[in-house]
Amino acid sequence: MTPTAAGLVVVGAGPRATGLLERIAANAPELWDDNRELRIHLVDPYPPGPGRIWRQEQSPLLRMNSMAEDVTMFTDETSTIDGPVRPGPSLAQWAGQFAGRGPRHEPFTEPADPDVRDELRRLAPSDFPTRRAQSAYLDWVFRRAVSELPPGITVTWHRTTATAVTGPADGLQQVRLADRATPLVADLVVLAQGHLGSSPDAHHRDHADFARRHGRFHLPPEFTADADLSALRPGEHVIVQGFGLAFIDLMALLTEGRGGTYRTEADGTLTYQPSGHEPVLHVGSRRGVPYHSKTGYGLQGPRPPLPRHFGPAAVDALLAEDRPLELRRDVWPLMAKEIGFAHYHELFHAHAERTAIDWPRFVAAYDLLDWYSDAMAALVATAVPDPADRLDFETLDRPLAGRSFATPEVFQEHLRATVAQDVARREDQEFSADLGAFLALLSIYGQLPRLVAGGRLTAASVAHELDGWWHGFFSFLASGPPGFRLRRLLALSQAGVVHFTGADVRVGADETTGMFTATSPTVPGHRVRATALIEAYLPKPSLARTEDPLLRGLHRDGAAAEEVIKSPAYTHRSGLVAVSPADGHVIDPSLGGRHPRRIALGAPTNSRAVAAFARPRTNAPGFRQNDAVARALLRTLSTTDAGASAPPQDARPLTV
Repeated sequence: MTPTAAGLVVVGAGPRATGLLERIAANAPELWDDNRELRIHLVDPYPPGPGRIWRQEQSPLLRMNSMAEDVTMFTDETSTIDGPVRPGPSLAQWAGQFAGRGPRHEPFTEPADPDVRDELRRLAPSDFPTRRAQSAYLDWVFRRAVSELPPGITVTWHRTTATAVTGPADGLQQVRLADRATPLVADLVVLAQGHLGSSPDAHHRDHADFARRHGRFHLPPEFTADADLSALRPGEHVIVQGFGLAFIDLMALLTEGRGGTYRTEADGTLTYQPSGHEPVLHVGSRRGVPYHSKTGYGLQGPRPPLPRHFGPAAVDALLAEDRPLELRRDVWPLMAKEIGFAHYHELFHAHAERTAIDWPRFVAAYDLLDWYSDAMAALVATAVPDPADRLDFETLDRPLAGRSFATPEVFQEHLRATVAQDVARREDQEFSADLGAFLALLSIYGQLPRLVAGGRLTAASVAHELDGWWHGFFSFLASGPPGFRLRRLLALSQAGVVHFTGADVRVGADETTGMFTATSPTVPGHRVRATALIEAYLPKPSLARTEDPLLRGLHRDGAAAEEVIKSPAYTHRSGLVAVSPADGHVIDPSLGGRHPRRIALGAPTNSRAVAAFARPRTNAPGFRQNDAVARALLRTLSTTDAGASAPPQDARPLTV
């Protein structure tokens, strides 16, 4: 170790760590002394770049829910950052080089897997890639970031698990690894583990205990690529609780993954041809319907100028109010108005023939009105004659609210028609106003972390409205599957492989029969009985139950705080790692505040800047956070005493 070496350990080597590394490379020319050495150690049992969630070793049936042109790891002209903008290719642009479209992107190598190479050559910008294609892109982004580091900054990957971090607040940190006795020693530690699993809570343990007693199958919340579904028997009836992306993945693995195929009929509809190995899935959820299909088109008019009604100024005004805030009461009207603005901006500019007044007149009145006012309703009704072109959030949010059906068969027909209409609308550019609304949803998502960090939202509002209702509503509208997935769902419903249970599903366990049960007010009096239960949603964050040994140990030892928000009548424990809003430093209760040498980023934290990659030209919150943290790391490390571990003999600095 040279006297001038500084050390940084990054726990996790997936997209978030890769984005941070890219920002370190971008900011190093300004902030790092070329005469000093910086040793960066990445610790992750999964490959750097894709990490666990996006690793190549998963089923080729699993796909992204974003088009290839809508995925980037790079800053652009919309990024409000202090560091330099370094544009780079989207997934679609990067894939184009393999088919001779566009420039070659260095460092150039073709993916080793021939199926991935073939997919990249065929990949169109509007295609929904496999997760294995995204894995190849993330691998390349990581290698590019390493190649752009100055000579004095090296990166070493340790293919193992970090089990603990210790060290004084004013001294070197020791990161212990599962495969060696000697810890890594560093000046600073960044925790970037990404999405984490957790052991089942009491509710899920009850279901698991019931399944064990009666010889049944139970799958608690889990990442689909990691789930073992082999025990599900052909023809076995399965209750699936959850109708989001986890269900869509399970649907693919339990049908196509077991040899089933689809035949396209003359009218364009699909017919499922079963293999005979499929179970029978009974799916329901709170809403009782699948997430809305992703749009299959681009904007037809100019991009809406966002933010307009819910930007930094609006957040500042809310934080300046000397009173507790409720999301639905105080914030949602501004959010709804922002979504409405972008929706109508696209409608008036791209489909003016379906509007009754010109845009300048409409927007001048719109800007002055409250979203839920009678005057706003009258303005929209006058200017937008067709109700199908108007935004109705209540119907969008709960499409089955107040609806009931006499028999399961009648409900199946209704929901198939609803899904078919949704897919048709999301693939018809005549309804491109929906895409305008989607862009506003992304803009709003980028503003909310600062509002939460300001501490004005009540504990109950954060628990039930922000982390509960809003997150679900955003996912329902903006994070749905590609249209072809829902067309296949319709075919599976027609084939009797999938049955729709309804909204507000209640799952029970009948000790007398040893069967799981499901009921819904959507079909009064109907009860589903099954020998298997799948809880098809992601594990909720929990510091106490996390599968990550390092975070679990920090929490147990009182060195990492769970986010706790208190109001006079309610206390909310989110399960997220509490970090300082400004710089992401871990809140250490033993210190009474931020730990100066430990930073945590991304999904496990209460920064709520979760997404590690983003849609181009959206000023992504994750990119902003990566840049700020990278600059702070470089400044701090440039003034610390030497503390870097030399890599062990089996872990050498990476070269590209």
